[in-house]
Amino acid sequence: MESATALRIVPPSDGVDLVRAERAAAAFLDALGVPVGGGATAATPRRMARAYAELLTPRPFALTTFPNDENYDELVLASGIPVQSMCEHHMLPFVGTAHVGYLPGDRILGLSKLARVVELFARRAQVQERLTTQVADWLQSHLHPRGVGVVVEAEHLCMTLRGVRSGGTSTTTSTLRGALREDARSRAEFLALTTAATSSRPR
Repeated sequence: MESATALRIVPPSDGVDLVRAERAAAAFLDALGVPVGGGATAATPRRMARAYAELLTPRPFALTTFPNDENYDELVLASGIPVQSMCEHHMLPFVGTAHVGYLPGDRILGLSKLARVVELFARRAQVQERLTTQVADWLQSHLHPRGVGVVVEAEHLCMTLRGVRSGGTSTTTSTLRGALREDARSRAEFLALTTAATSSRPR
């Protein structure tokens, strides 16, 4: 009997240089008139550099899959996956949730890995539309399911804290692949479940 397999996913590194980032953060804050010479803000450039490095660096993980021995052919959905990403236009966070579902083929996925795949594409300079598509396409190419669906809902701080300052505004994006795009019944089931998950969350 075929057993579980694990593919080690190591995100590409662009060579984070925390020393240079700290110097740049100090210069940036100084240019904006924020004093960082001493006192409570003396360590702010270092903290700022480490915070951005963390927000822009996904963690490695093992993509663990298992044979679909039971021939399960219904929807698998993980809802309410936290999304924390950085708007590439303003380098301010956008935060929210993702709902990721798939129709299994020959293999099924360890459920925690759906959240890891979301993080893989969220922890970088990003736009929500691309993030949604990348998660769906990556699962389609690595898991080979019969269908994949991804819905992302997020609040963009570049919209709520600056510019129009439209607090509480949420943006929703979706991507459907395979049977979840082509089969009306499967598509309706996926969208109904993600809508229910959204409406049941506490406000």
